[in-house]
Order: sequence, then structure tokens, then C-alpha cells
Amino acid sequence: MSRRGMLTGAAAVGAAGVIGFEAQSEAAPKPQTEPEREPKREPVELTWFGTHAWQIRHGKHVVLTDPWLTRFKTGTFTPAGADPKTKLVINSEVIDRHLTTADAILVHHGHYDHMADVPYVARKTQATVLCTETHANLLRAMKTPDDLLSPVRGGEYLPFDGFTIEVFPSLHSCGGKRHTYAYPGYRYEVPPRPRVIEDLVEGGTLAFVITIGGVRILSLSTANFDPNALRGLEVDVIFAAPGGEPGITDRLLRTIKPVKKVIATHWDDFDQPLDQPGVPWTDLTPLRTSVERAGAELIVLDLRQQLTL
Repeated sequence: MSRRGMLTGAAAVGAAGVIGFEAQSEAAPKPQTEPEREPKREPVELTWFGTHAWQIRHGKHVVLTDPWLTRFKTGTFTPAGADPKTKLVINSEVIDRHLTTADAILVHHGHYDHMADVPYVARKTQATVLCTETHANLLRAMKTPDDLLSPVRGGEYLPFDGFTIEVFPSLHSCGGKRHTYAYPGYRYEVPPRPRVIEDLVEGGTLAFVITIGGVRILSLSTANFDPNALRGLEVDVIFAAPGGEPGITDRLLRTIKPVKKVIATHWDDFDQPLDQPGVPWTDLTPLRTSVERAGAELIVLDLRQQLTL
């Protein structure tokens, strides 16, 4: 059975009654039934807050991915790169201006530009936080209520009211001569409270499929992925990051079943303010080329822009 078949549920079956001998001479009247009505559908609304911070809304149901809106300056996209001793700060005023409610928060990996605001957002919304055990330990150290945390590993199928979440193991993108990434590592116990950006280690990377309003969205927070986990996956939309070209993005689009829409994510210089237009940290042409070569459309939203599916 395909993953889509698993989500749509089993077909209903009817049972035929047995007609007694005395009733055979006269057919029983058929009961009057109301015509079947399609369940009311509301559009799925996507809002991008930069980096991999997405709000996915369908009616009253809201899913957030890596909600980092504070965007303190780190120097990440300067020639010198990020200063690992940059202090972690949370701008609650900015968060409150844009985020009001959530049912689930999906943490894709533990770096500061994905997880630094999660403790505040989780306390504010009381949403369930799906994350690895390392992320959970870091979030506990940042005073996130333990009863909001739901550590996952990949392979989980999680039904919520109004949507479902499938969890997949994934991989962080690598770069440079040695194919590395910043701040690797795991935390098997609750550490001292993180104070600077290097304290928020990667801690394992996850991918998620959100099925909401009849739409299946594959959420990838970096350009890399686990081909064994996603092989043959069927979705409608992908959040895909630049930086995996040439090769990785093309392999992704060959690994899963064909899609019509790919939405660019994590393409902006997040040292720039959220209330101004996004500034690309890289040329999006290679990503567009890979997507269009696979027969799909690349969609690029600006900061705070919405898209309705």
C-alpha cells in the first residue's frame, strides 16, 4: 500500500441482510437517505517568516516549522562566517506580532536559526513540539515545559486533530573541502542552559510530511536528505532549500514521485530584518534549473508573504 493509501484510510464495506421466507413475496421499502455531502474544505495557507520558519494553516489548525523570527545578527553570510560566541536572544515582541496559535511545532534540527525561538513559541501556544531527543534536552535546558515535548526518531505516523504528521530521518547539508557543517553533536542528557549559538548543536536532522486539508507537504530544512527514507514518497508540495546543486536536488526529485510544486525555503540572509524584503544568500538559478528539469514549478515567496494551496 502506498503512503497516500495509508493516509486515506480503508474503504468502507457494506453488509447485506438476509430476507426471511415470508418477506420474499413483498420487497421491503428502501429507507430514505440524505445525499452524501463532501466534507467542507478550507484552503491551506502558507506563510513564510524566513529561514525555515513556516506557518501552515487550514481553518483553525496550525502547524509551525522551525519558528525562528528573532533573527539576531550572527555574521553567518559574511566572509568571516558566524561568530560562534554570538549570544542567543529572543525578541518576544516580533514573535507576538506574527504568531498567535499553533497545534504542533516541527523541529527539523537543532541549530540556532531553527530552534532558538522554540521555547518561547511553545510556551506561548502550548503546541506539541516534535524533535529528536537531543533537541528535547536542549529545549529542556531552555525552560521548555517537558509535557510539551514529543521526541521522535523517524518512522512515526502521528494523527492530530485536523492533520497528520509523518516523521522521516534526514541529513544536514555539508559543505567545504571536508564536507562538514557547523556545530555537530548530540546531547544525551540535559546540558547547562545554552547561551551562545554554538551551544545549539545539530543534534540529528528530521524531515516531515504534513498532510492537512488534503495537501501533502514534504518539509526539508536543508538541501540534503536520506534517499532510503524518502524513496517512492508521494507528496504534492516540497519545501526545498538551495545549496544542493548540482546533484543533490536532482537526486531528491528522482527519489520521490513526481511533484508539481517546489517552494524555496532557507534562501534568505537571516541577519536582515523580518520586516524588509528578503535578501538571497545564494543564487536561486541552480535550484530553479533542477526543479524545472524535473517538470515542476519553483515558487519563491518573500518574507511574510502568503500562498494559498
